[in-house]
Amino acid sequence: MDTDASPGALGAGLLRGKTAWITGGGSGLGRAMALRFAQLGATLALSGRREDPLAETARAIEQAGGAASCAPCDVRDPAAVESAFETICATHGHVDILVNNAAGNFLCPSEDLSPNAFSAVVDIVLKGTFLCTRIAGRHWIESRRGGNILNIATTYAATGSSFVLPSACAKAGVVAMTRSLAVEWARHRIRLNAIAPGPIPTDEAFARLLPTEELARSRQRRIPAGRFGTAQELAELAAFLVSDAADWMRGEVVTFDGGEWLYGAGEFNELLELPAELLEELARRRR
Repeated sequence: MDTDASPGALGAGLLRGKTAWITGGGSGLGRAMALRFAQLGATLALSGRREDPLAETARAIEQAGGAASCAPCDVRDPAAVESAFETICATHGHVDILVNNAAGNFLCPSEDLSPNAFSAVVDIVLKGTFLCTRIAGRHWIESRRGGNILNIATTYAATGSSFVLPSACAKAGVVAMTRSLAVEWARHRIRLNAIAPGPIPTDEAFARLLPTEELARSRQRRIPAGRFGTAQELAELAAFLVSDAADWMRGEVVTFDGGEWLYGAGEFNELLELPAELLEELARRRR
């Protein structure tokens, strides 16, 4: 899928002078955010387990006139996270923004989950977010320079969801971490927010979660906007949230799903799927 940045609504130079560290920055949503942040003037530091996608994204940024570096690491490994952060600071001098985007997910009946399968997702999503947040937060507190963290959550973090139990548990923890630290670390000039995206097509995510056209069409019918979101739209929102323009937003989880969550929450929203003639008959009976 094409995740190249495209012109948006934000002013040029919005992130000029900022260094942004994005985990899972080589593909999907991470790549889209990296490209857009760079377009808005940020210097990028990209982390992930696979070096090739990171290097390709860094090259794309540099070819467009931006600045980027790679610091591969497994976010589940405290030593690897520390080493990556040290590399980033040695390269760029400091970090201003952290985007915790690295994730893992798959569909599985919960009774069939193995302990290793549960841990594989929770360790990436929750433990990885904590490890990166901790090292960036300590750096900002010790240097007294302040910082900004954006976490990528999900709409079902608040409700839970069948068949993605490890992700639901981990993302709920990420939301709790976001809100807890938004208060605790505000005195250090550290700001935290999160985005809870609905379905946005990326090759890796849709291959695991909506692997057939039938499943994708069924999911799309639940979205009042009538379509899936795009990585570029999420990147635009993310850029605003990590910018100084959003300084008064603290501990917010921004739902970004074309209205899907509200569709599922409304008691009678499924009536929208009825034929027009049947809705007219219901209206006649009311009269």
